[in-house]
Amino acid sequence: MLGRAAMLLLFDVAEPAIAEHDDWHTHEHLPERLSIPGFLRGTRWAALRQGQPRYFVIYEVRDLDVLTSPAYLERLNNPTPWTSKMMPHYRGMTRGFCAVTGSAGLGLGNAALVVRFKPGDASALRDWLVKDVMPGLASRPGLGGCTLFESAAAPPMTREQRIRGADAGVDWALVVTGYDEQAVSGLERADLDKGRLGGRGAVVSGCGLYRTDYTLYEVEAKRVHGPSR
Repeated sequence: MLGRAAMLLLFDVAEPAIAEHDDWHTHEHLPERLSIPGFLRGTRWAALRQGQPRYFVIYEVRDLDVLTSPAYLERLNNPTPWTSKMMPHYRGMTRGFCAVTGSAGLGLGNAALVVRFKPGDASALRDWLVKDVMPGLASRPGLGGCTLFESAAAPPMTREQRIRGADAGVDWALVVTGYDEQAVSGLERADLDKGRLGGRGAVVSGCGLYRTDYTLYEVEAKRVHGPSR
């Protein structure tokens, strides 16, 4: 991760709006968000299997304060016409402001396993994941890196959220990426199996397999981020 915090989002979009959503998200929404000071990289991932949220998005930010900054809240409370048009098509939004509390590896692969869970003994679980699990995963053939995210703040209610409806929250999430989809997927039945995590006091609430769909890095705040539609 490029920063010390991140916003994680998992959601579906109404089927008839998917093509326009991807157009809007690529050409207006991501450039708009990445023009906000402190936003470093935004990545949209698309689901590789049924029965999980269609999209997983990570916004990497300099620190947690960026996610409650006046510049960010101004955009959330003043959505563009195109954003206002797209918000009602969102379904089942899960959104969390998270601290990056563990990281191993050097880069991002094109496949990702996203495991969401609630911790029992947070300190013991964090130590086990960061010291015993994550370093080995990051260096394994087919894999490349993993990051532990922990909920650190509750997102405030904004105009955008009122349009689409209330969001569910994120507790903890472990995201493992790699260049071999099978190696990444196999972790769900081995190292990151629900039983193994449960033995450490974690209650798994979701697990999804994704591929990179689009990535955008920080852009200058003065950049024009596309016409409203």
